[in-house]
Amino acid sequence: MLDAVRVFDTTLRDGEQSPGCTMSRDEKLAIARQLARLGVDIIEAGFPAASRGDFEAVQAVAGEVGSADGPVVCALARANRDDIDACWRAIETAAKPRIHTFLATSDIHLTYKLRMTRPQVLDAVRTMVSFARERCADVEFSPEDAGRSDPAFLHEVLAAAIEAGATTLNIPDTVGYTMPDEYGAMIAGIRERVPGARNVVLSTHCHDDLGLAVANSLAGVRAGARQVECTINGIGERAGNAALEEIVMALHTRGGHFGIETGIQTRQLARTSRLLAAVIGVPVPPNKAIVGANAFAHEAGIHQDGVLKNPMTYEIMRAETVGLDGNALVLGKHSGRHALRARLESMGHQLSDDEFRHVFARFKDIADRKKLVEERDLEALVVGEVRRPPPLYVLRHVQVSCGTELIPTATVRLVGPDAEVRTESAQGTGPVDAVCAAINRIVGDPGELVEFDVTAVTEGISAVGEVTMRVRERRAQESLHSTDAPDVHIADAERNERFPVYSGNGVHVDIVVAAAEAYLSALNRLFHARAESVRGAQHSLAMTGAA
Repeated sequence: MLDAVRVFDTTLRDGEQSPGCTMSRDEKLAIARQLARLGVDIIEAGFPAASRGDFEAVQAVAGEVGSADGPVVCALARANRDDIDACWRAIETAAKPRIHTFLATSDIHLTYKLRMTRPQVLDAVRTMVSFARERCADVEFSPEDAGRSDPAFLHEVLAAAIEAGATTLNIPDTVGYTMPDEYGAMIAGIRERVPGARNVVLSTHCHDDLGLAVANSLAGVRAGARQVECTINGIGERAGNAALEEIVMALHTRGGHFGIETGIQTRQLARTSRLLAAVIGVPVPPNKAIVGANAFAHEAGIHQDGVLKNPMTYEIMRAETVGLDGNALVLGKHSGRHALRARLESMGHQLSDDEFRHVFARFKDIADRKKLVEERDLEALVVGEVRRPPPLYVLRHVQVSCGTELIPTATVRLVGPDAEVRTESAQGTGPVDAVCAAINRIVGDPGELVEFDVTAVTEGISAVGEVTMRVRERRAQESLHSTDAPDVHIADAERNERFPVYSGNGVHVDIVVAAAEAYLSALNRLFHARAESVRGAQHSLAMTGAA
């Protein structure tokens, strides 16, 4: 029997910290449901003390996904009482809750960020891990920037955490600095030299700044770590985290080498990847290992000949193993409500009657134009139409005039927050620019368009187009709460100067209409964030007054 390693998914926490990848409560729930179907052992649902919205999202995941037969639901807390209390309140309804707390241990973090001495750090770790353990039987501790910490001091801190009740020790390579041999040696050294380390679970948490996150994670597993922290598609701070799908398939494909297995349902990997990409509006690169469009594609004649004779000549795993065989063309304009609902439910989408009516109407519109609708079309459609916060502005009409001898002109009609219908026209350098300008005339000019991406969801001239737009807030939004997570090491002054980025996507057979939907979706997210910031400020003032 193979040994097992637990998969700790932090897509909803560390992954969401990637600029422009913020998710709403409903979007987090959709991802969490799919992670449970994927078979992850632990879901880190968020950072409850960061904002009221994150608290509510974590609480929702704990209540819906955290059943007795589901994954552990974990949330992050800095090593202070307020964070830990907020963390516990958010996850306490889960059948298997976990508090994850952290404190930096590298000298550079102690000196410039924490302004704490080593004895102060040791005392804080003992006190706060003990405080967390009083609330929750399952406590994980992370020494932030472990990869650049003095080994002797790191061991001392980890021993203190074990004594205080930590059940899992996570060893983060916060800035992606270590090499695989160094990271493996660090895990082995902890197992050998830290009293009690063999009685707790050691975990890896590696970043990809030097492209080594997966290699470092696997080196840690070989050295004795039995939990890996990772994200879908490798999203996360800066260059991202270790990619879950790559770690899982490395262990699966090279089982004889590692002698270790996971509980992941590998046939759900592609579907999970697509869902996340649609939710956050960040497409998967075609050359991405395991889930990229080219991962199982062959163009060279020699390769094609070899694969036709025996797939194993150039494929070390089968596409079916990661779930890439589920895209049969089975739905069209004659398909009924029952067939569509059954298909959506098989994909993991549980829609309300109102949501389903809306999706069915859009499905029929696409089917009339495209004839056959694939699962990838449906995934993009559901995420684009349903898994979004309630829009403040709704697109009702788009009309564009453009051509070689014409000035691109667009007319747009929107329904606003008070059900007010407004129509505006504008000119631009092209049809999409004109559409965005017309929308801005109605909603104001709140942001700067920083990215415009067009993707054919499926193949062919009639393919459904998915447009992703990312809009940066024009004025810096100061955080009401510090969000120094294990992998957030940006100085406070620099963080306050950061301009938030909001993603939106649209799905339509008309690419200009999809662009209008995407731009409006990004602006709606920006407006929701502004409203949340105001509510948070009012809540903080009320709490201050009460105190």
